[in-house]
Amino acid sequence: MAQFAVIIAAAGKSTRFTKNHRKKPFVELKGRAVWLRSAELFVNRDDVAQTLVAVSPDDMEWFKDKFRPNLAFMDVEIVEGGNERADTVQNALARVRSDIEFVAIHDAARPLLVNEWIDRIFEAATRTNAAIPAVPVTATLKRINEQHQIIETVPREEIWMAQTPQVFMRQLLLDAYAQRGEINATDEACLLEQFGHPVSIVPGSPMNIKITTGDDFRMAEALLDALPKPKSLRALHPFKDEDPFGL
Repeated sequence: MAQFAVIIAAAGKSTRFTKNHRKKPFVELKGRAVWLRSAELFVNRDDVAQTLVAVSPDDMEWFKDKFRPNLAFMDVEIVEGGNERADTVQNALARVRSDIEFVAIHDAARPLLVNEWIDRIFEAATRTNAAIPAVPVTATLKRINEQHQIIETVPREEIWMAQTPQVFMRQLLLDAYAQRGEINATDEACLLEQFGHPVSIVPGSPMNIKITTGDDFRMAEALLDALPKPKSLRALHPFKDEDPFGL
């Protein structure tokens, strides 16, 4: 079985959404902090050998104190984040054990995951060395100018929205970051693209949203109870309607 390390990126500034003066990864979503919901599915997997949570230096002491009871029962390492996402991931990547084959990077603010989706990404990464989940754009896209006037309609046929977890062979990711220079990649796939390495797309779920605004948080609250249940549980209900989205 391939061994994975998982980096949970929780060091963002949360400039567009806070609640009770807390950044979005640390806000409670139906009784559990968003970052906890994002991390829990990984730490309980047999193929995850290392989990790292990257936190801003400004939040470090508060984080350790606030979540002390959770951290006591979770096998996670806390890493100091950087000024930008790429800096944060690079800091955490330096702490990944040398015996790890693949590294997954997941947004702490994406708490709506199920094991089946993670299985797909992990499996694709072991075949292709680099894989991310994404969903095709279905809306009509408009490019605008500074006056918020439409300049053009952008063709959407080949446009997909990237999600996380993004999973890569460890050495491939190390090589990409070694050549990063001043590139401020907004995700890891972007960094690999800069150096011409192909990245596979695995169809994701529209439910795997990133909480960025207050509206996103309200959507996450509504979607949490609608996440697909494990198939083994569905088998107990043979007359239950099939999920029309195949999720």
